[in-house]
Amino acid sequence: MSNPRRIVLKFGSGILANSRGSGLDEKQFRRLTREIAGVVKAGIECVVVSSGAVAAGLGVLGLKDRPEALAARQACAAVGQSKLMESYARHFSDHGLNVAQLLLTHGDLDSRTRYENARNTLEHLLARRTVVPIINENDSVAVEELRFGDNDRLSAEVAVLAKADKLILLTSVDGLLNERGETVREVDDIDDVASLARNEKGRFSVGGMASKLQAVKLAVEAGISTHIASGRKAGQIPAILAGKTAGTRFSVRTV
Repeated sequence: MSNPRRIVLKFGSGILANSRGSGLDEKQFRRLTREIAGVVKAGIECVVVSSGAVAAGLGVLGLKDRPEALAARQACAAVGQSKLMESYARHFSDHGLNVAQLLLTHGDLDSRTRYENARNTLEHLLARRTVVPIINENDSVAVEELRFGDNDRLSAEVAVLAKADKLILLTSVDGLLNERGETVREVDDIDDVASLARNEKGRFSVGGMASKLQAVKLAVEAGISTHIASGRKAGQIPAILAGKTAGTRFSVRTV
C-alpha cells in the first residue's frame, strides 16, 4: 500500500442494500468489513461514512419500497440506524475491531464549537487503533442527505474534518463513465468532466454522479486525493491504496 495515514470511505445505499432494497446485504457487510480490517491492520486509520439506515428500516416497518414522504423516510432511518450499526459491530467484531457511531448534520460542521468537538472525538477514537468510527447524517432531524446526496457531500466534509489523506466513494458504478460508457481512469480537472455527470441513479441510491462530483471538488480543493469506484467489486479498497488501477482517480491538481 502507498500508506496514507488516514482515509475516509463512503458507502452508498446502493452497495449496502439487499437485492430487494428492504434490508441490508450481509454478504456485502462481511466483505467490506474484512477489507477495512486489513487496511487497519496495515496501520491506516479508517473512518466510514455510511448510508443504508433507510434501507435497514424498511423491512422493520414492513415496507417494500422507499417511501416518498420525507417524514416516512426519516422514520425508516430512525428505526434502521440501530440495525445498520448492529451489522457493522457484528462483522467488525470478527476481526477484533469495535465501532463508534457519530451522527452529524451539516449544521454541526458549520458550527466552530461543534466542528472542533467532532474532530476531537474522532481523534480520540482513532487513537485507540481498534475502533472504526461510523458516521451518518442525523436523518431524524436533518433532511439534506435524504433529499439529495446520499452522504456524498457529508463524506467530503468529514474527510476535511478528519484531515484525511484520501477519500474513497464506493458506489454502484465503476467510477465516472465517459460518453461511450467507459470508465475514466484519471481526472485532473473536474470542470472538464462535469458534463459526464448523468442523472440516472442506482435502484436504491439517492445521490447521482453530480452530487459525487460536487463532493470530489470539495475534497480535492482541500488537498485530498479522491476516488470513485465500485462497491460491488471485491478488492477495490486495497487496490486503490496500493496504487493500482481501480475506478476513477481525481488528483489534487484539479484545484
